[in-house]
Amino acid sequence: MRTILLLAASLCSLAAPLAAQDTGRPVATIEIPKMELPEGLEPATTAAEGAAVGQAYRIARYDSGPDGLNAVIALAPDITAQIRSARSRHTALKGRTVLVKDNIETRELPTTAGSLALADNWTRRDAPLIANLRRAGGVMMGKTNLSEWANIRDGNSTSGWSAVGGLTRNPHAIDRNTCGSSSGSGAAVAAGFAWAAIGTETDGSITCPASVNGVVGFKPTVGMVSRTHVVPISHSQDTAGPMTRTVFDAALLLGAIAGSDPADPATAEADAHVADFTAGLADASLEGVRIGVLVNQIGNRQDVREVFETALADMERAGAELVEIEYEAPGEMFGAEFTVLLYELRTGMAAYLASIPGKNMPRDLAGLIAFNVENARSELRWFGQSLFEQALETTDEAAYGEARATSLRLAGEEAIDRLMREHKVDALVAPTRGPAWTSDLVNGDNFNGSIGAGSLAAIAGYPHLTVPMGAVERLPIGISFMGGAWQDASILAIGAAYERGRSATIPQPSFERWEPDLAPVD
Repeated sequence: MRTILLLAASLCSLAAPLAAQDTGRPVATIEIPKMELPEGLEPATTAAEGAAVGQAYRIARYDSGPDGLNAVIALAPDITAQIRSARSRHTALKGRTVLVKDNIETRELPTTAGSLALADNWTRRDAPLIANLRRAGGVMMGKTNLSEWANIRDGNSTSGWSAVGGLTRNPHAIDRNTCGSSSGSGAAVAAGFAWAAIGTETDGSITCPASVNGVVGFKPTVGMVSRTHVVPISHSQDTAGPMTRTVFDAALLLGAIAGSDPADPATAEADAHVADFTAGLADASLEGVRIGVLVNQIGNRQDVREVFETALADMERAGAELVEIEYEAPGEMFGAEFTVLLYELRTGMAAYLASIPGKNMPRDLAGLIAFNVENARSELRWFGQSLFEQALETTDEAAYGEARATSLRLAGEEAIDRLMREHKVDALVAPTRGPAWTSDLVNGDNFNGSIGAGSLAAIAGYPHLTVPMGAVERLPIGISFMGGAWQDASILAIGAAYERGRSATIPQPSFERWEPDLAPVD
């Protein structure tokens, strides 16, 4: 079902420009003897077009074949035309290419959420966040693979797998996982397949794949970015956000896609908070910034702790004041969140499916469950649909209302808000996640004994930024910065200041299987 038009593997000696794309400077036309460019790309005559062509070559080399990343499902049919249109106007993004998670509608391509049930879901409409991206001069380069249904189908799933796109592989070690559910977006950015990507998060689905793929990921305040025409899980927690190679690029992309949308009530305040999120990032400082260190969220891995301690030392050296905070999230919070996700999945999915055109399409969660049973050979090959089935039975509206109030209170008012107020800190920090684990389609995910604090920001609906902070056995791991509602700009500034003062070396993708370092230890 992967529909991408790929170039021959013999082009593997060609590399893509990985720097931010420029437009307007003429460049030599790229000659491609005896080969054809993918549909939608023409020989390049500007830097922006050259970057897109180079990125297509990287996709051809690294995304297909038995050891390919499977990060990209489809390329847009009008990439060069989009770049030239952006150049004809004064735009912020100036023709930069952006890959989009395949649960976000774009006019050129179907939106499948990774499921064969939506293989023909071509609405020919842009989600408002994509319309904003185009107005800002961004180029919708194509669709990325994801954990099917954004990893809400079964409790024993393998992150990064979908029936449409197969299993996404980590470019740092192709036998390792990409985490979910914006797996293809994280892997594609790390591999240099586009300037940036857009992911979505309900709880960890931007920040975890960004961390294990060694890129920046930003989950904004819920309501900063419209969710209209995005396949839903939870209107309480869902949001789209940028995945990039630098904090500056994340800020630039966030400013392009953010904004109020009359069709999404959660975004009513967005326009009041949208700004040039890149302003001041180049000079952002940690001098005098108080950072709360969530010491109970570091986990039980000594190697992760050592990398995190180096990051803390970098922040102290840059002038930050570190404040250790003892906090354990109550189990009641996660139980309440689970009820909220199941209830809102059932109602939100029915509303979305009712809005899409086409004949013989599932129109509610029961229809999706039935489709999967009828197509079990392809859809249920590796794991089931226990979460879908539980959601179908989660119908108690009063219990849902109580659970939603409880989860928001415990994560927001009594956790992030209280901790920041009582300890007088500007942000909370913890490791995002440990290194990528080995992908196992039989047994599902194994998080390698690491934990993170990201669920607090996800449940509260608050901003969460992950920035690469180093590596464990050559596998990247990230550091998380979290703040209160609408503190997106300040969290980005703190992350940018840390990024500039970071002492650790961030590994580059190897596109090979992971092998242990067998050198003797001193």
